[in-house]
Amino acid sequence: MPTAIKGLFFYLYMIMDIYSRKIVGWEVHDAESSDHSSMLIRKTYLREGVAGKPLVLHSDNGSPMKGATMLVTLQKLGVMPSFGRPSVSNDNAYSEALFKTLKYSPGYPDKPFDSIEQAQQWVLGFQHWYNEIHRHSAIKFVTPGQRHRREDVDLLKMRSALYNAAKAKCPERWSGATRNWQHEQVVYLNPTKSDQKIRKAG
Repeated sequence: MPTAIKGLFFYLYMIMDIYSRKIVGWEVHDAESSDHSSMLIRKTYLREGVAGKPLVLHSDNGSPMKGATMLVTLQKLGVMPSFGRPSVSNDNAYSEALFKTLKYSPGYPDKPFDSIEQAQQWVLGFQHWYNEIHRHSAIKFVTPGQRHRREDVDLLKMRSALYNAAKAKCPERWSGATRNWQHEQVVYLNPTKSDQKIRKAG
């Protein structure tokens, strides 16, 4: 994140739940550090109440994620580390899409951040918008927060019923099936062709 001082940057650390797309943890610091990464994962792990659950943390190959402090923290928490393949920019497409949404959101400042507090305040507002207001097209136009809390199950059932009722009333408006509002049970980070066939069949 650019600062008012040329050549100096703030660094946004962010954790997203791949299934719900919810931003579950974030911090802004003035340096890249494995210590910052490990502290963020510990805070997020405790806040989300995921102790004892099989977890995988997928990230890029940067030093903050592969440093000894971070790897020891993951081991203690029982979280399996996973890293993107070298020179494969879309190995975590969900994360790339999130950061693109962040950088191109209408509210993103057109001037550098004057202070780390200003950067933190902006990310706080973005997180709320993204999690609780933004209706995500990839998760059937519910918010990441709704999906994370499983509120989308009933929402999608109601949408499906509404569409089916509309089609029954005016069938000439549809040339085929209505929009698929089926709730997804499984999400793949990098789906293989066989995974994609399973998703279409389900």
